[in-house]
Amino acid sequence: MPWYRPDRLFRRRTPIPVVRLSGVIGTVPFRGGLTLQSIEPALAAAFAMKRAPVVALAINSPGGSPVQSSLIARRIRDLATEHKKPVIAFVEDVAASGGYWLALAADEIMVDRASILGSIGVISSGFGLEGALQRLGIERRVHATGPRKALLDPFRPEEPGDIEVLKELHQDILLSFKAQLEARRGPKLRLPPEALYSGRVWSGDKAIEHGLADGLGELRSTLRARHGKESRITVVNRQRSWLQRRLGRAGAAEGRLLALLPELLGQLEAEAHWRRFGL
Repeated sequence: MPWYRPDRLFRRRTPIPVVRLSGVIGTVPFRGGLTLQSIEPALAAAFAMKRAPVVALAINSPGGSPVQSSLIARRIRDLATEHKKPVIAFVEDVAASGGYWLALAADEIMVDRASILGSIGVISSGFGLEGALQRLGIERRVHATGPRKALLDPFRPEEPGDIEVLKELHQDILLSFKAQLEARRGPKLRLPPEALYSGRVWSGDKAIEHGLADGLGELRSTLRARHGKESRITVVNRQRSWLQRRLGRAGAAEGRLLALLPELLGQLEAEAHWRRFGL
């Protein structure tokens, strides 16, 4: 027997593209963020693989922008329909809020027992800094064309009317989230609405039990079990070049000197998304 295997030399291995959807959804200052613009090239490349029997999504996101969540999920479904390819999502640490919205774009959702799923709802957060201004003796001056133009200004006390407007916005966005959930997993769901839309999260096992996910499975082992152990599993997300990484470090160092506070606040905001789930 020769040292090589002639029967394998010219065998065409089945390609399986993987798109990583990782991080806070939306634009995060100085840290990128997951947006349709940033992920579109990877999605297009994955679905363009003609011999690929499936497109896999590796999801690890605590959520973020509902608009970007909706745009990315819609793009995945449009590409899946156009190329007639099934989509399978593999949840890693967390797929919560907008992260779960992304998972709903898949035809099948696989999880680890310790994965965290859910947080179906809408949240807004910020800081109230009016007390700090008063202690510093700084007067806040705002001139607007309408009573709601300065909605929820963090340097001014909250007004009941502003809160009502915010609640109305939340309900409108929640309706879109509900429509996506019920359209994609309606018959599988086994939770009453008051529990489903309470904003809580569940472990992978409970998510399967409640119909939020389909089964336990790790990405590589599951795909190879289904499509052959010699399948070529490839992450298609574009990687930054060596030069881009070097320039990025240099730019980041200069940026920290010029804009330390905005970067810090952006990082704290991103960390807050993860910390809500103990990560």
